[in-house]
Amino acid sequence: MAKEKNQTRGFWEDLVLTDEFPEPCTKQRTEQNEEAEDTAAGDTGEGAKDRAVKCNPTLLRMLKAAESRWTPQTHHRNKAAPSEMGLKETEAEALKTYMSCSVSQWERSASMKKAYNLVNVSKAKQQETVQSVCIKQIQLSDQQEEFNKLPTKAGPRPLSHSVSQLLADSFSSVGSVSSEDESSPQDKLQKTSNGLSDFCIKNIKQADFGRKEIDIAQQGMPALMILRKRAGEEKPLAGAKVVGCTHITAQTAVLIETLAALGAQCRWAACNIFSTQNTVAAALAEGGISVFAWRGESEDDFWWCIDRCVATDSWEPNLILDDGGDLTHWIYKKYPNLFGKLKGIVEESVTGIYRLYQLSKASKLCVPAMNVNDSVTKQKFDNLYCCKESILDGLKRTTDVMLGGKQVVVCGYGEVGKGCCAALKGLGAVIYVTEVDPICALQACMDGLRVITLSEVIRHTDMVITCTGNKNVITREHFDRMRSGCVVCNMGHSNTEIDLASLRTTELKWHRVRPHVDHIIWPDGKQVVLLAEGRLLNLSCSTVPSFVLSVTAVTQALALIELYNAPAGRYKQGVYLLPKKMDEYVAGLHLPIFDAHLTDLTDEQAQYLGISKHGPFKPNYYGY
Repeated sequence: MAKEKNQTRGFWEDLVLTDEFPEPCTKQRTEQNEEAEDTAAGDTGEGAKDRAVKCNPTLLRMLKAAESRWTPQTHHRNKAAPSEMGLKETEAEALKTYMSCSVSQWERSASMKKAYNLVNVSKAKQQETVQSVCIKQIQLSDQQEEFNKLPTKAGPRPLSHSVSQLLADSFSSVGSVSSEDESSPQDKLQKTSNGLSDFCIKNIKQADFGRKEIDIAQQGMPALMILRKRAGEEKPLAGAKVVGCTHITAQTAVLIETLAALGAQCRWAACNIFSTQNTVAAALAEGGISVFAWRGESEDDFWWCIDRCVATDSWEPNLILDDGGDLTHWIYKKYPNLFGKLKGIVEESVTGIYRLYQLSKASKLCVPAMNVNDSVTKQKFDNLYCCKESILDGLKRTTDVMLGGKQVVVCGYGEVGKGCCAALKGLGAVIYVTEVDPICALQACMDGLRVITLSEVIRHTDMVITCTGNKNVITREHFDRMRSGCVVCNMGHSNTEIDLASLRTTELKWHRVRPHVDHIIWPDGKQVVLLAEGRLLNLSCSTVPSFVLSVTAVTQALALIELYNAPAGRYKQGVYLLPKKMDEYVAGLHLPIFDAHLTDLTDEQAQYLGISKHGPFKPNYYGY
């Protein structure tokens, strides 16, 4: 990560453009006027000029005086340049004087043309003078800036970084890429307006802007706001101490503040080094939440932030809300005594669930854990519909690629892969799918997609997208066989799907061309485009819909409430799925947004199906 910020120069001021005067309008000519104008047209040289002077000496004298005042020599004598208002007043006075002369139609026309020509000449000279002065001032300013610039060991930054920074500055807080100092804020002491200093973010002064982002997200997350209103008085999480490690975005901030409104004390870190919105982190800190995260953390920063969330003398967590399993893994390894005191863990990613099942299988998971990732509301909405929209957003923002006709390989046809394929197919891309599961592979075939191995198609593909949650799906061998210009990105939680270690060699050159866009260049000149360094594309390079995240956020909040308030013995050591009734409740909270009306079962119908007329309406094994 770059330590030095780009030096951006000032931009040129817009110079005043010369006005274009139209030809004077004349009435329909009579035969007498035509003869007079034809005679005038035959006069050239001094004769025509003398007639103009004789016709209107006052006008010509005024214009010549104006011209002499605006010559470049006057500026060299340190006289002030005339203003645009002064020029317009002179023109108005000249035209007024001219119109007062009683001359014939042809004389008026010739004199008017002469007047406009002189005005244009004078304005052009004024324009030339102003431009000359502006250029000299800019040159002097640049020379002074170079003189005052302190020497640095790093030397000047390449042009590509300057362009990259300008593009980064053009991002709104959506991307939270700003032009501020990129150094780590670990040693920088910051305080909120209330004196809170137990946090570590990029810049607390961005809190007001982050608050606006959170307010906008709240409008797209109505179900979470309903939950906050309904359970706010009961405080079902009173006494709960939740330590979280998720993406810190405006949508997640709404969830965190909802947990606080329900009575929980929260401390938070980021699960991805590129997805944190710095303005939102500042707003959370200003609101009293201990946040340790900023965009562009190093690996060391990442683990330092997680440790700061946990290692505090006056506070011990009793609930974990994790995304990816990093926080759970850190507490299990470094704070085993604290791990055994937890009341429960809520995990929402495939990677994190794998780790929990591994601990459970080894009889090392000593607390109950809730598998939110495999709940219906998470799988079908966050994984499928969210990725269906956000994959295109991330690709367009980073590459400006035209997807129609492109050969695209999607690795994995789970819910994330299905959403990505549906979006890309809708834009005319040619889709190939790689799969290990025959059921998912058959689904891809039935959806009209070609199921193939990556090695078979890698030479001809324009883009490879990983969605498996596995490790080393794309290896160095695949990279060596890719065509030049191939785009590689990841839609899974972890960057382990792409073998990045094999690319960090001396023979390959990395060139940053845009924020989160790297060109990896081979010795023969071939280059592969890697997005977000193999990390989650949509949250690193774009944003995700607030409404879809509302579904997942409500599910997470209910899972925490369930684990915290469950009577002793209900949940033992192991990994549990969310009860089906709770999934249906989450979905029901979002239906009023669409003005949807559910059909009520009659007693006879409910008895025929063997279910309660109030739900749950499907058995746990139902796949939707």
